[in-house]
Amino acid sequence: MSNFVVLIPARLSSSRLPNKALADIHGKPMVVRVAERARLSKASNVVVATDHIDIQAACEAHGIKAVLTGTDHESGTTRLAEAATILNLADNDCVVNVQGDEPLIEPELINAVATQLQQSSAPMATAAHLLTDYADFIDANCVKVVLNSQHNALYFSRACIPWPRDLMRNGAEVLPKDIPVYRHIGIYGYRVQFLHQYSGLTPSPLEQAESLEQLRVLWHGFNIAVQITPHAPAAGVDTLTDLERVRASWLDTYK
Repeated sequence: MSNFVVLIPARLSSSRLPNKALADIHGKPMVVRVAERARLSKASNVVVATDHIDIQAACEAHGIKAVLTGTDHESGTTRLAEAATILNLADNDCVVNVQGDEPLIEPELINAVATQLQQSSAPMATAAHLLTDYADFIDANCVKVVLNSQHNALYFSRACIPWPRDLMRNGAEVLPKDIPVYRHIGIYGYRVQFLHQYSGLTPSPLEQAESLEQLRVLWHGFNIAVQITPHAPAAGVDTLTDLERVRASWLDTYK
């Protein structure tokens, strides 16, 4: 595996959980816990890209490098593009985007996405796992992805894809047996050149309809390589209930 850098976008504002990035998880801010997990991967460097000096200070107090980016980014992806410029990363460098609200992220998942990107000709990579529960298949909050024969994404959707017509026409509430159904995992790898290129891509109608940023990439004709993982990752933190779950899990897993 060649060198790669983990960048963690972290903004202070959060509608459902105020100051989420700084939420305490057994003595350390959540964003620091995320960075510490990322450091267990094979990344050559782990850097937090933030919009607020409080997050930067909290990271640096725990020995985590953080760069201060603008406050007007439309997404974490454009924030990472600015961070890549600040860090003077080369166009052919590989970056893995680890969300700042996933303190239970597995280092092996980070490595797998980096490897998928480095071994593919695609400018971007992500991950997915096999769905086994029909309830997840019909859940609009569970994003599905269908792949081509080269394991590049054909489409991401909140809808039920692929749709087994004959099976569903008969009213069955089961997953198809002859074709895999994959759930998308929200981790991304980018070649730095494409990270900068992405910032100039216009939003697409599909992206806006599904509220899925990665559809912008497919709309503009670029490939996204998909790494299939053996199981679902631990859920991230969006609400206070999620935070309490992570705190309990942290004690059980990492005490």
